[in-house]
Amino acid sequence: QVQLVESGGGLVQAGGSLRLSCAASGRTFSSFAMGWFRQAPGKERELVATITWNAGLTRYADSVKGRFTVSRDNAKNTVYLQMNRLKPEDTSIYYCAAYQEGKTTPSSWGQGTQVTVFS
Repeated sequence: QVQLVESGGGLVQAGGSLRLSCAASGRTFSSFAMGWFRQAPGKERELVATITWNAGLTRYADSVKGRFTVSRDNAKNTVYLQMNRLKPEDTSIYYCAAYQEGKTTPSSWGQGTQVTVFS
């Protein structure tokens, strides 16, 4: 288990950028794949991006490809989500999540950070 704390959310105009951070506790952070999810009011939580433990593989939802970039710094126990060319439909609560090795569903979740994009 790791504990996750997101930061970096806020209010931004369409076309702008934000960088979300997710700080993890625990010495085993580097062994976890990580994911970013989001959930808008009245909608189901959706997967935005994932990154393997060594950052060798990243995957993105079609809706964010080419605009969002996930990265991690295992020395800092932190995973990032750089969001560029933001759109109003990106407005959501963003959550980071940790996957134990071999698992396809997250075992730990952060509390979420609100991102609001206005036009």
